Amino acid sequence: MTLQNTKNLRKQIAPFEQSTTKQSIWQIINTLGPFIILWYLAYISLSVSYWLTLIPAVIAAGFLTRIFIIFHDCTHHSFFKSRRANRIVGTIMGVLTLFPFDQWGHEHSVHHATSGNLDKRGTGDIWTLTVDEYLAAPLKLRFAYRFYRNPLVMFGVGPIYVFLLKNRFNRKGARKKEKMNTYLTNAIIVVLAALLCLAVGWQSFLLVQGSIFMISGSVGIWLFYVQHTFEDSYFEENEEWEYVLAAVEGSSFYKLPKLMQFLTGNIGYHHVHHLSPRVPNYKLEMAHNNTQPLENVPTITLATSLRSLRFRLWDEESKNFVGFKDIKYLTKKSVPAQVKSEL
Repeated sequence: MTLQNTKNLRKQIAPFEQSTTKQSIWQIINTLGPFIILWYLAYISLSVSYWLTLIPAVIAAGFLTRIFIIFHDCTHHSFFKSRRANRIVGTIMGVLTLFPFDQWGHEHSVHHATSGNLDKRGTGDIWTLTVDEYLAAPLKLRFAYRFYRNPLVMFGVGPIYVFLLKNRFNRKGARKKEKMNTYLTNAIIVVLAALLCLAVGWQSFLLVQGSIFMISGSVGIWLFYVQHTFEDSYFEENEEWEYVLAAVEGSSFYKLPKLMQFLTGNIGYHHVHHLSPRVPNYKLEMAHNNTQPLENVPTITLATSLRSLRFRLWDEESKNFVGFKDIKYLTKKSVPAQVKSEL
């Protein structure tokens, strides 16, 4: 893709960047309404069986994922035309998803500005090492990296660490406004949880909300992971890195069944979102379908996305993701003899 083509591509996306207030309000209604109803159904089903509770809980987790997408759009100020409306709605949705509006908005903006840039990793992204970095790393670091990239840790422990713990604390260097938003979000979460515990009992609250939280949290991390971790993704050194190429080649089109596309707020059109974060989620599909150059973006399905579980390291030579086992077969690497012997 030439520089001229990348400029034209951004121009073609521009008409879809305007939010529609009616659509935004309707999405809030058709997301929050079903979530509240399903939460209540999950609660009353506890009197019959917890296994029965899992049915509405799983569906509610899907709607909580959709709530997160609304929150996500608000942090980009793409859900409403009014920045104030985005902030108010985004903060409310952040309480439900356990994310402070300003803190996550900052980290996610950095992610968009640096996605696929090998020299600017570390903020708002998934910890990714290159093959050479991994082989040159001390044993302790390699063990930590393997532990972090283990699916049980990433998709099981990950939601607990990120959503429940990390999000409760301000980042280093945060401004007063951001800090106050985090404090406010934490306070509302505590009050809301306390009220629900008083209303339904703490055991019922933990069984219902805990189940919904773990399912939606795992789904959320999976979506973020798989849409940037596919075999021929995009990573370049800062000098060669290009925003549009990182968007259309380093963010996948996750082609999901219609129901899953609905519950995940169209975020499967991740290449469009990275190309222009100002496109609201309900216009992502339209933007994709009406932008001819996007027909050839990296596309994955539910079946093919499972391959991403084996991708652990970025190989700068072949420019694709590889697994730990693949290291043995990679050649022409400048690896110290003592490291080679460990393989």
